[in-house]
Amino acid sequence: MDPIFVVAVVVALALFFDFTNGFHDTANAMATPIATGALKPKVAVGIAAVMNLVGAFLSTEVAKAISVSLINDDAQKTLFVGVLGAQMVFAGLTGAILWNLTTWFLGLPSSSSHALFGGLIGSAIAFAGMGAINGAKVVEKVVLPALFAPAIAGLAAFLATRVAYIITARTQSSRSKSGIGTGRGKFRIGQIFSSSLVALSHGTNDAQKTMGVITLVLVASGLQSNGDHVETWVVLTSALAIAIGTYSGGWRIIKTMGTGLSEIKPAQGFAAEVATGVAILASSKLGFALSTTQVASGSVIGSGLGRKGGAVRWSKAGQIVVGWLFTLPAAGIVGALSAYLVQLGTFGFIADAVITIAAIVAIFQISKRNKVAHHNLTSEIEGASEVVASPRQVKKAAAKAAQAAKKAGKKKGKK
Repeated sequence: MDPIFVVAVVVALALFFDFTNGFHDTANAMATPIATGALKPKVAVGIAAVMNLVGAFLSTEVAKAISVSLINDDAQKTLFVGVLGAQMVFAGLTGAILWNLTTWFLGLPSSSSHALFGGLIGSAIAFAGMGAINGAKVVEKVVLPALFAPAIAGLAAFLATRVAYIITARTQSSRSKSGIGTGRGKFRIGQIFSSSLVALSHGTNDAQKTMGVITLVLVASGLQSNGDHVETWVVLTSALAIAIGTYSGGWRIIKTMGTGLSEIKPAQGFAAEVATGVAILASSKLGFALSTTQVASGSVIGSGLGRKGGAVRWSKAGQIVVGWLFTLPAAGIVGALSAYLVQLGTFGFIADAVITIAAIVAIFQISKRNKVAHHNLTSEIEGASEVVASPRQVKKAAAKAAQAAKKAGKKKGKK
């Protein structure tokens, strides 16, 4: 099989993965401002698309980490011969894409990053055995950030939400005049900037992963000398693919992140977004291939716990965590099966491509039966932007109203 043809197919598949990454992870930045009413759905995804595009040009550290760290040097000498390396990446991408689309269909905010790593790891093992994986680098750059980043972001969002509510607390006299309102709706303005920060940081981290995969293919096929740099055309096409995917809007996951985990109010949304954006930007600078989905989910949970009277829907959170745990091994299994099929030769490569395309089309067709789009997403979460008091505040307000009614009744009786 012509090596250039194989590389072209793999690059196209990598860019399609980048596209799915965009609409799968739109919720990371824009679920909370949509839920709080800070931004209209289509405006939100438009801003996210532009900021993802810009962010993709700001850093290539994560791309370099993927292209040079995932596979051991000895395994590279075996795999990076002819079309073997490109075929390995092709098989890994099929695992990542199919898992991404499955979790999108289910509305679960799983990690596109871990789907990619799982697919590539499974494929590499199928081609060259367990020794092909650089375990130390995988732990350092992938596993440890996955464990600590969501917890740190969640704690930061929790504290930020607490501080926001303390600082903006009204006096008892003003509460008496305005009922139980909190006046925190102005945080919606801040959310426009904080959600843009998250989208920008997403571009600096997730677009890099596709750049790293394409660079890996180019090096494996002998079209690039090493993975220490990323070609300009790779940066440009990866940036455009993730931006277009983002603008397509992952409405199913936006619904889950916006209202499925916790009832998010403007102050909480602002706190969650700032915590998410800072965590992702820091990881991009350090070259950590962080799961932006896990960080965003951790922040939403933290902000949900941070509001007095707020609540987290732990059943939904549990489903998401289960999805996280299954992402890497599930994508790895699909990647390995795909790799075994590809190793059968030209027939296997074509059969794998046909099966993958058929599965993609089937998932999209099935999703149309219960379509979630921007026009019905708004009705699903309308009212989420209203400032809701805690149960204690509601009880006090009701008691005051009853007392006032009682006094009014007594005065009327005296007359």
